Amino acid sequence: MPLRTRMAVLAALAVAVAVAGAAVVGYLAVRQALHVELDRSLQRQAAQVARDVQARGWTTRTGTCAWLTAPCAQIVRGDGTTEPDEANLPVTPRVVRVANGRSRPFFADATAGGLPVRVYAAPLGPDGSRRALQVGTRADNTDRTLDRVRLALLATVVGGVVVAALLGHLVARGALRPVSRLTRAAERIAATGDPGLRMSAAGSDELARLAASFNAMLAALEESVTAQRRLVADASHELRTPLTSLRADIELLDELPPPRRDRVRRRLRAQLAGLGDLVGDLIELARGDEPAGEVEDVRLDLLARHCAEQARTRWPDVGFTVDAEPAVVAGNPRRLSRALANLLDNAAKFSGGRPVEVRVRPGPGAEGGEVAVRDRGPGIDPADLPHVFDRFYRSAAARGLPGSGLGLAIVAQVAREHGARAAAEPAPGGGTVVRLVFG
Repeated sequence: MPLRTRMAVLAALAVAVAVAGAAVVGYLAVRQALHVELDRSLQRQAAQVARDVQARGWTTRTGTCAWLTAPCAQIVRGDGTTEPDEANLPVTPRVVRVANGRSRPFFADATAGGLPVRVYAAPLGPDGSRRALQVGTRADNTDRTLDRVRLALLATVVGGVVVAALLGHLVARGALRPVSRLTRAAERIAATGDPGLRMSAAGSDELARLAASFNAMLAALEESVTAQRRLVADASHELRTPLTSLRADIELLDELPPPRRDRVRRRLRAQLAGLGDLVGDLIELARGDEPAGEVEDVRLDLLARHCAEQARTRWPDVGFTVDAEPAVVAGNPRRLSRALANLLDNAAKFSGGRPVEVRVRPGPGAEGGEVAVRDRGPGIDPADLPHVFDRFYRSAAARGLPGSGLGLAIVAQVAREHGARAAAEPAPGGGTVVRLVFG
């Protein structure tokens, strides 16, 4: 069953329950009011008949209960006999007990001459008279009135349910229209693979927030797809050159004399190593789009000292000095270690053999901190500063050095994963400072 139909049915059921409950309460209230009024009328009539009997004796015949306009009455003696006998009201053991003073006055529904009557029985005369007055009146009018009330309430319930079903259908259709648009948009995206569609998100209700969340999801999906396409295109371009060079060297290898063959082999090994680094960096960038894994408290100062020790083995000609104060950040140790290693390798590559300085400072709160890596190389051209964290970007000064142009891009990616900020700026006195600021 479609959601719109289910909502309309549920609305109709809710209204049916509410209207039916109100109808039952209303019917009971009307019936109670009619019975109360009828009983009061019987009490008044019984009091009048009792006064007449006590003042003049039983001189006026009250007729039978077949009359609609007048009550019928009879006296019931303690032995169960009646006077007069034309009223034909039923004499029950309870009426006899009232006549004998052993029961209180009461109202009851009965049948007289095949007609429904309402009967009131009360003692007649002083205590010990052993008589009871029994007064009855036709209950047809009350019953017919209650029948009309039942029919009217039933019609109200049925009409309310029908109206509720129609209104529920209209309301559900209007309320679900934005959901239908979201569904159609999702179906179009699934069919075309184009995440560039957007939904109208006017208003501030739940559906507007759903549309805004849907648009945010589409924007993130579009950004991810664009980044993937750009990564594939850039990777294809960057891989084409080393692969072409490798193929050319391999084809010439057998034709070269031994001295040149050895040089070509060395160049092939270097190219393969560079190609392996490039593939590794590409894999690292691709993994950056996956969940970051477990997050824990990481001591930046200890991690920086560990990464500096590893960098000394890779760059034995470059000195690394570490000035680190205790600093704690929440993050993934493996990803943070890769970012710091890239910063140190980048600084060592441009240092020209001069020392690389690493400084760690805590943040203002309980968590957070800053890592600054400074080299004393030629520095970065101001025109290149906005692009140093772009994928595959290599300045003119760096094109003759080894590397893929992905090191600082990975640093920026790790920074985004941890809510940090990566920035590069000229260092006072020459060189470049690259910072990672957490918190």
